[in-house]
Amino acid sequence: MLFNSINFAIFLPIVFILYWLVINKNLRLQNSLLLIASYFFYACWDWRFLFLLMFSTLLDYYTGLKMQNAESLNRKGFWFWLSITVNLGFLGVFKYYNFFAESFTETISHFGLQINPATLNIILPVGISFYTFHGLSYVIDIYKNRIKAERNFVDYAVFVSFFPLLVAGPIERATHLLPQIKKERIFNYSKAVDGLKQILWGLFKKIVIADNCAQFANQIFGNSTDYSGSTLVLGAVFFTFQIYGDFSGYSDIALGTARLFGIELLRNFAFPYFSRDIAEFWRRWHISLSSWFRDYLYIPLGGSKGGMWMIIRNTFIIFIVSGFWHGANWTFIAWGALNAIYFLPLLVTKQNRNNLEIVAKGKLLPTFKELSQIAITFGLTVFAWIFFRAESVGHALSYISGIFSKSLFTIPKFPDIKPAIVTITILMFFVLIEWLGREQQYAIKKLGIKWKRPVRWAFYILLFFIFGMYMNTEETPFIYFQF
Repeated sequence: MLFNSINFAIFLPIVFILYWLVINKNLRLQNSLLLIASYFFYACWDWRFLFLLMFSTLLDYYTGLKMQNAESLNRKGFWFWLSITVNLGFLGVFKYYNFFAESFTETISHFGLQINPATLNIILPVGISFYTFHGLSYVIDIYKNRIKAERNFVDYAVFVSFFPLLVAGPIERATHLLPQIKKERIFNYSKAVDGLKQILWGLFKKIVIADNCAQFANQIFGNSTDYSGSTLVLGAVFFTFQIYGDFSGYSDIALGTARLFGIELLRNFAFPYFSRDIAEFWRRWHISLSSWFRDYLYIPLGGSKGGMWMIIRNTFIIFIVSGFWHGANWTFIAWGALNAIYFLPLLVTKQNRNNLEIVAKGKLLPTFKELSQIAITFGLTVFAWIFFRAESVGHALSYISGIFSKSLFTIPKFPDIKPAIVTITILMFFVLIEWLGREQQYAIKKLGIKWKRPVRWAFYILLFFIFGMYMNTEETPFIYFQF
């Protein structure tokens, strides 16, 4: 079930009404309803993989209790490694087995050997990377004595499978979400309205920005050898806004939906394209994943406390693993490695925490220096996204080669250039709204709060009108469903 579907538009009000009007003030029933709704939401995609989600949930719940009650460190370690091995095993089989098999075959062929390893013709379960990481953080935190094991299975299962975050995050921590699930929740009208506004902005990002940019990015990337360097740059920019609108749009809808049920999820995006360096970008892009890898991989490896070699090693590990998490393709590994190269100079010179505050905070416009820093960081990000979007590393290099040619300085041309100009105009409007709201959790949180009610409603109606203009007849899935 997609957030941008008619089915979800029917599903959400039904769950909301049952949650607040039928079983209000009964926490156990509310949590049971959330669990049933979450399993139904997931089963609408493919009911067969619901059993995988349930097995993963039961495994981590049971091993958590076993670790909590273990009489020795060895016994505790046994249950810990059992959970880690099984979870990563499932993730490896479904997501990475074919990649490793094909890569091994290709490597062996360079030595004149030919083998035909068996590959798996299976569908990647949607959301497996996200709910696996929920469970991993839970068992790691118990093993490290940061939290106690949860004894209420329903509460734990809701933590893992709460439907707003189930298939594309944010990646939650037990320390943040479980206490909210166990605490009595009271309906708050202002929070519900705030949630609806964030859902509205998330839908705008997905339907108007991401899906609209996607058709041009797909056309240009799919026929990259036919276009000029300037057109290829335009295609990369379109994809840059596509992936941001798509993923941050999903996160906005997820956070807004959770708020309707009295639950606050972790923020996942904080206007990353206004970053002044790549370190700031990674503090603002997919925040829940970046912080997960920092806490559960980078710091255990030693972080930046060791010598220069350890700093370089750990930085590359964290970025390459992050890239590989996104998908079983060398393009994602190249994307991660490129971001590590961007990041290293800042880390080595200890300038990676220079820009902690929001750019031009309290001001309407940035300084020339800030604007230049934003432009350079944005350019580096666009370049890296080419690897993320390309079909292969060879395709990415061919695409880049096409950019750096004499045709880079020509006017972009492709069959749909006129609609693309309209899209660019909408993107300018979008960037303006994002800039004005960059100090808030999402762009329109306080936009127009001092406007008169007719003007404020006129703005919301304008957004709906633009929805109508660009709404596709076919439901388009979110990009991160494939990760």
